[in-house]
Amino acid sequence: MANRNNRDNNDNNNKMTLEEAGRKGGEATSKNHDREFYEEIGRKGGEATAENHDREFYEEIGRKGGEATAENHDREFYEEIGRKGGEARAEQSNNSNGNGKMSQEEAGRKGGEARARQRKNNNSDER
Repeated sequence: MANRNNRDNNDNNNKMTLEEAGRKGGEATSKNHDREFYEEIGRKGGEATAENHDREFYEEIGRKGGEATAENHDREFYEEIGRKGGEARAEQSNNSNGNGKMSQEEAGRKGGEARARQRKNNNSDER
């Protein structure tokens, strides 16, 4: 009986875990495929998801993602992404010959006001 247990343990010790098998498979796949392959399977997956889910599904995952982001980031994070977004928006506006898009300052101000309202509403809901 002891020999059988030792043999079984040795067999298990020589097998790779699911995690290791998945990692190795992913590495092999990435060596054999290019960016376009991943874009294509991502597009197909997105289309399949869109066919199988409604607006409420996307609202729910967006809400959950927003809550998780808010829990993991501070005010500086939102200031930074607001600044970057404002800069990108201003660059678009500068390149589009004044087509009526809002300025970087206005975009930052509006984003900050919206975030402040959201935090105020969340804090009043918790009371």
